Amino acid sequence: MRLTRRAMMSAAAATMMLGAVAVSPAQAAPQILTAERAATLAASLGADRTAGSFVDAAGRTVVTVTDARAAASVRAAGGVARVVERSARALERAQSQVDLGVTGTALYVDPATNQVVVGVDSTVTGAKLTRVKAAVAASGGAARLTELGGTLSTRISGGDAIYGGGYRCSLGFNVRKGSEYFFLTAGHCTDAVSAWYANSAQSTKLGDRTGTSFPGNDYGIVRYTNTSIAIDGSVGSQDITSAGNAVVGQSVTRRGSTTGTHSGTVTGLNATVRYAEGTVRGMIATNVCAEPGDSGGPLYSGSTALGLTSGGSGNCRTGGTTFFQPVTEALSKYGVAVF
Repeated sequence: MRLTRRAMMSAAAATMMLGAVAVSPAQAAPQILTAERAATLAASLGADRTAGSFVDAAGRTVVTVTDARAAASVRAAGGVARVVERSARALERAQSQVDLGVTGTALYVDPATNQVVVGVDSTVTGAKLTRVKAAVAASGGAARLTELGGTLSTRISGGDAIYGGGYRCSLGFNVRKGSEYFFLTAGHCTDAVSAWYANSAQSTKLGDRTGTSFPGNDYGIVRYTNTSIAIDGSVGSQDITSAGNAVVGQSVTRRGSTTGTHSGTVTGLNATVRYAEGTVRGMIATNVCAEPGDSGGPLYSGSTALGLTSGGSGNCRTGGTTFFQPVTEALSKYGVAVF
């Protein structure tokens, strides 16, 4: 059947209208709030209107809020809002009240439960444990106590991987500044030793320490002096292309010279850890296991560098808690970049 000119024009117009409907903004995919944007949004809300963000078991980005207007802002940005009792400022006050300076404790905020976690290792007993328990009880639910298996310690020992003096640690990330190459590792390793080698006989030198920070922080940097060493930016078979900040609930992987590769989840940020060797602050808390010799090894998520193994408790047979130095702080301090 032949169409008249008017019918053909009507059909064309309908097609154009259908096309317009197909690309209408109303049909566009909903905005999704990424973990990175959630952190920025939480910061913009301020310490009195949020207690941070996390990724839940379903993979959704959740931002904690303390009022309805803040919740509306989160939903408008494509995130899930959870109204909580305590703000970041309130949790900061609670953490300062339950942090008694006891060696063998680790403290951090868990945004998923809106509480301060107070971890105690096996050395916190007797009167010390009684004091910690009393402080937690006095927090009115703002803090909770958890037992850490074993003893909190920096993960350093004699052995394999990168060697210096009588110590063995793990190389973290290869980094560079212009045409110069370096590697990052734990500060409690570089604080003890300046020259690092590729073998236990210490006959193949890698390079010399050019910076270290421990306690307080836990990172150090070594400049390669051996031009025969092949240097790339990967961790095992995983290419590392960027560095970022960890998010509570994020799936992460750690690699170390003692226990190899293990995975787990970020459980807290800005942790204060009181080792016998000194206190470090601003750490990433995880449920990934580690053992002595894994010190300085890399924490990453996909191709993104996140941290350097600092220490923890437990082991990779029964499980444990491990803390990591955020890598972005070390990169900024030394003006280097992953590649």
